[in-house]
Amino acid sequence: MPATIAAIAAKLDAAACRFDIDVLPSCDSTNAVLLARAEAGAPSGTVVIATEQTAGRGRRGRSWFASPGDSLTFSLLWRFAPGTAPAGLSLAVGVAVARALQEVGAGETALKWPNDILKDGRKLGGILIELVPGAPHAAVIGIGINLQLPTGMPADVRATSAALCADAQVADENAMYAALLGELLTTLESFAGAGFAALRPEWIKRHAFQDARVSLASDFGPPRLGICRGVDGDGALLLDVEGQIERILSGEVSLRPAP
Repeated sequence: MPATIAAIAAKLDAAACRFDIDVLPSCDSTNAVLLARAEAGAPSGTVVIATEQTAGRGRRGRSWFASPGDSLTFSLLWRFAPGTAPAGLSLAVGVAVARALQEVGAGETALKWPNDILKDGRKLGGILIELVPGAPHAAVIGIGINLQLPTGMPADVRATSAALCADAQVADENAMYAALLGELLTTLESFAGAGFAALRPEWIKRHAFQDARVSLASDFGPPRLGICRGVDGDGALLLDVEGQIERILSGEVSLRPAP
């Protein structure tokens, strides 16, 4: 069933009052729309859902393909108390997404640092966190999840992508959005009180590359090989390079299994 405000609110039940939901038939990017609304004073809990995104964005400037019926694409504005450090926020959101997908019967998913959701080793979804200009304690949380792989998706992207539904299945988008928002509410409240550290054990349990040999590539140098030892309490990646632990803070890197 396509997403509607009334149906999502009904499934959220008492938690519906914590959100101000808008469903758009089409927009360039839900993050861009919500960032503009945030700068204009939109309250915490504002949600923008798009049936279609024409210029969806992923991490490192990549495009996110979102055709009608193929994806869940939405952004959530969350305003933390002034002084709240956002370190590890994308990882905390990953935990919430994995919980929600399990709740709706989508099975186990894995997490890849810093913001990918994996199914059977392929990318099922992604998270894009953007801080509101002038308000570093306010974040726009963008989430995209493949229901089906769009027909226009390039072959190289399709080869590394996963989807929740087989071609013959029809997703109950309202149930999925309600589960996602409900788990985000719980997780973000925990994050506001205790930071990412409280969620770290669950993230590591779901970590796709825990204690695996990996290659870490960036735009600024050759790939580095090491063993991925998970993350610390601030969400930094821990890379074991010949017995020395390096903390990787920047998300402008690409993590892959080592060749």
